[in-house]
Amino acid sequence: MINKLREQINKYFVGKENVVDDALVCLLAGGHLLIEDVPGVGKTMLAKTIATSIDASFGRIQFTPDTLPGDVLGVSIYNMASKEFEFHEGVIMKQIVLADEINRTSPKTQAGMLEAMAEKQVTVDGNRMPLPELSMVIATQNPSEFIGTFPLPEAQTDRFLMRISIGYPNEASEILMAKKHISGELDEQIKPVCTAEDVIKMREQVKAVLVSDIVLRYIRNIVDSTRNDGHFVNGASPRAFLALVDASRAKAFLEGRDFVKPDDVKAVALNVLRHRLTLTPEARIKSEGLEKILKSLIIAAKVPMDVNEKA
Repeated sequence: MINKLREQINKYFVGKENVVDDALVCLLAGGHLLIEDVPGVGKTMLAKTIATSIDASFGRIQFTPDTLPGDVLGVSIYNMASKEFEFHEGVIMKQIVLADEINRTSPKTQAGMLEAMAEKQVTVDGNRMPLPELSMVIATQNPSEFIGTFPLPEAQTDRFLMRISIGYPNEASEILMAKKHISGELDEQIKPVCTAEDVIKMREQVKAVLVSDIVLRYIRNIVDSTRNDGHFVNGASPRAFLALVDASRAKAFLEGRDFVKPDDVKAVALNVLRHRLTLTPEARIKSEGLEKILKSLIIAAKVPMDVNEKA
């Protein structure tokens, strides 16, 4: 089923196998995905293809500076005929939600999504309503230097399991994309290869993936290195540690294993941690890139000797 899902998404999202795998890791781990990149590289296409491929309900909201929290969460409207308030659900009640250009809206609206992303419920007019069991936010944002963008609050970025960048395709992939566009293959209706219930069952299998004490200490070494490094304002939090554990388990499951290896941790560590860290003013002045520093810490983290053992 995983292979069919991979094949389906890669058919419409050409030349970005690593990006597709990262998105599937988020889906299997039950996390949310933040995609930052320039317009036109396929952020929206990726979200729609995932939702359609798993036959999930899909909602999209285009964020603008005047978007209100009620537009996302829902609002109660008074019905003159019944003389009662009726709740009109927002887009967040869908199973897969595309929050397009999330950093173009105000911090107040961004903060309105915190409860939904962290607790899988929304509170409107004092009433709490649960979200679907399969609930995932795929948010896109333009680079912060673009006009009309607001920085995401640290509390919200921390709710995203991973932050990825798609980037431009290579020559062969872009030409293949053009050929599929010319032939009309990209315009074909996407057919589901599994259901939302199948994904929920796979998530339960991910939770059964073994993480040995040795690998846990290895993950802890990576997280702790960010806390002791002088380049960051604050190190990775305990939530970041747990997020790295969850993402590593999903990566192992995606590769067909029931136990986590250090390679799984290394494969997801950068995308799990980079949006949770902030460079100090001194590090920014020295023009030391955050990703470069973080990559060096991941490489330098001590790997336990018998790390390839399952137990």
